[in-house]
Amino acid sequence: MEYVIEMLNIRKEFGGFVANDNITLQLKKGEIHALLGENGAGKSTLMNVLFGLYQPEQGEIRVKGNPVNITNPNIANDLGIGMVHQHFMLVDTFTVTENIILGREVTTAGRIDIKKAEQEVRQISERYGLAVDPQAKISDITVGMQQRVEILKTLYRGAEIVIFDEPSAVLTPQEIKELMQIMKTLIKEGKSIILITHKLKEIMEVADRCTVIRKGKGIGTVNVSETNPNELASLMVGREVVFKTEKKEAAPKQNVLEVNDLVVKDTRGVSIVNGLTLDVRAGEIVGIAGVDGNGQSELIEAITGLRKSESGSVKLNGKELLNLTPRKITESGVGHIPQDRHKHGLVLNYPIGENIVLQNYYKKPYSKNGVLNFREIYKQAKKIISEFDVRTPSEYTLARALSGGNQQKAIIGREVDRNPDLLIAAQPTRGLDVGAIEFIHKRLIEQRDNGKAVLLLSFELDEIMNVSDRIAVIYEGKIVAVVNPKETTEQELGLLMAGSNRKEAGEGTHV
Repeated sequence: MEYVIEMLNIRKEFGGFVANDNITLQLKKGEIHALLGENGAGKSTLMNVLFGLYQPEQGEIRVKGNPVNITNPNIANDLGIGMVHQHFMLVDTFTVTENIILGREVTTAGRIDIKKAEQEVRQISERYGLAVDPQAKISDITVGMQQRVEILKTLYRGAEIVIFDEPSAVLTPQEIKELMQIMKTLIKEGKSIILITHKLKEIMEVADRCTVIRKGKGIGTVNVSETNPNELASLMVGREVVFKTEKKEAAPKQNVLEVNDLVVKDTRGVSIVNGLTLDVRAGEIVGIAGVDGNGQSELIEAITGLRKSESGSVKLNGKELLNLTPRKITESGVGHIPQDRHKHGLVLNYPIGENIVLQNYYKKPYSKNGVLNFREIYKQAKKIISEFDVRTPSEYTLARALSGGNQQKAIIGREVDRNPDLLIAAQPTRGLDVGAIEFIHKRLIEQRDNGKAVLLLSFELDEIMNVSDRIAVIYEGKIVAVVNPKETTEQELGLLMAGSNRKEAGEGTHV
């Protein structure tokens, strides 16, 4: 059997920590090979070894049967290996073309020939069905489009083998569908793909084979046609995983959050929240369902004080919060698991221990007369790390060194531990594996059962259906319907999210 890539018995250590413990991965030509594992299992580390960003302590890499020594990404590129990173490596102020040719500029008489480059980018883009405007500025295009630019960047450099690192973590359901199509096109054109993911649905849909790693060790490789999501999930976490969230009936009490006639403008000065009204009661989870870009992110930012509101009212337990500072709002009893954990959730260059007290560091016992008490800070961090199963070498490890799932658990631990009256969870499981998702759903339901109000924003419809007690559908900045998850379908929700009225969508129960 000829493999285009063979990674044989790869061992990678960081200090005393073994991230990859003698893992073997073999990629056939023309296949989509999934690499599955929990957050922090060592998937990205293994691919960073293949791409030349890390050097392994042991093991051998072969490309088309020949042993190679990949000491940096340029060598990987020369060998036809390209990588689409989870966090895009793009320059915001540059155009699509400028980003694609960066480091590989086309010159005529010593000058960059941008017209020729744009033409090449357009040709590759059309060949692979990527539909990207070569002249658009990165800061003006959607996340899904930015990812296409990353894919184009690898193809422009002549990649035959493309590594996708958690490619759907930041995409909307529609963009995920399009990405799956793009992958199939790449395979038709003779490329081979390694797909790092923990979304079982995606593996079942596009992958041919799947290699599972758990806690840094290779568990084995299976043919996707001969397995199922449950089997893959237990290989990944080492136990049975419950996909359906177990919860008792909600017993909602008084209103905790009351939003009335709220108007919020986006960065262009256009009203994106248009007279929105919503309430969340103590002891219930209200899910917001909507296609990305309908004002849900701005709504959450307005409630938490991260964005100014034009008019309307936001009350927590009857007290007006409109346009107060984020600190005043959190002190009033709001917990916030932000949509972008890097931008609004963590200070990546601080130790994870200090991130855990970001909401409380100025209070006793963490500080006295403006002087921080690090003993108390790290004592609290240790407690949350153990309680929320945050997998980190220690509480002194920098936040940026943790996997996405463990960063997320630390944020959730910090917010839940403060015991807020209203917990806002925006995309709380984005990019997480099934084990971590199950854990986070349990914690949200626990908050609800403790009589707290929970507002959940998610683009994963099955998460909204599974966890919410009521679903508020947002369309063009307004709540257009509130439905009971037990009495609606994904199809009805999809139609409501697209702006159909309730009669066309099929009568769900208004609650």
